[in-house]
Amino acid sequence: MLHPLIAPHAPWLAPLAGFSDLPFRLLCRELGAAVAVTEMVSAKGLLYDSRNTRRLLDTCPADSPLVVQLFSSEPDCLYRAAVALAGDGFTYFDLNCGCSVRKVIKTGAGAALLDDPDWLVGCAAAMVRALGPGRVGVKLRLGPRPPARVDLDLAPRLADAGVSWLTLHPRHASQGFSGTANHDALAAFVAASPLPVLASGDLMAAEDGRRVLAHTGAAGVMYARGALADPRIFARHAALLPQTPETPGPALPPVCEVIRRHAALCREYADDRQALLRMRTAVPRYLRDLPGCRALRDRLCRVESWDELAHIVDEAEALGTAPLQAPGETA
Repeated sequence: MLHPLIAPHAPWLAPLAGFSDLPFRLLCRELGAAVAVTEMVSAKGLLYDSRNTRRLLDTCPADSPLVVQLFSSEPDCLYRAAVALAGDGFTYFDLNCGCSVRKVIKTGAGAALLDDPDWLVGCAAAMVRALGPGRVGVKLRLGPRPPARVDLDLAPRLADAGVSWLTLHPRHASQGFSGTANHDALAAFVAASPLPVLASGDLMAAEDGRRVLAHTGAAGVMYARGALADPRIFARHAALLPQTPETPGPALPPVCEVIRRHAALCREYADDRQALLRMRTAVPRYLRDLPGCRALRDRLCRVESWDELAHIVDEAEALGTAPLQAPGETA
């Protein structure tokens, strides 16, 4: 049975550490993202009332439906954090069992949980006890290291524990983002899972998402690096669906309009200096395929004010009006 948040036509924005803050989530929603996930949030940091951890939970009414992704290796910690967040009004949650970053792994959290499937299931079950049915998902990888897989056995066990959906990035934890995502392995996981599965991994263009849906039978897709490269990937995803006069696909705005909108959302919802620093990394990605923009991209990496950013975007717009191509697309 499908979860109400999951459908082929309802792409998700992945939890992207350092990137999927409130302004970026709102931008992606305006461009067609059906669901967004917070940056990875430390359950222990929440219990210690860390200011930096709390900042990751900044939200607003337009930022819905929202999934809070938690990480911890302690079931009791996850239970208490989930109860507290539910009391604050958050509805949907995800347990990260896929992050292979060293500082997360060394705490026993993230992909380290794949080394102990029993403990992983216990962590997920604790969140389900705290929140009830329909509210908890788990994000997995194939296993700790090739060639061993633990995902196939975990799918039915997590379903029995009350988890409602699964996301699979079809690489092993030891691979990080090297090599290529194994979508044949993802198809096998979908076939073995009694729960709806979101496909993740190497979905750099909307065509990749639609291809993986067809190849694997996954219930939905989650865009990560593809959304960072061009948040219009969500509108492109919708454009690949059959259109009717009653449900036309979303318009695809020019890249400079996307940049201006992202900047406006940053100025409205984020700490001014930190938001500007994030735009330094975001805008060069958005402009990477615009002819003649290399020098402008170099300047963007050193931009010191919103006015300076606006001037550079105006210059980029003057260089040409061709829309940004997503990776893998041809003119």
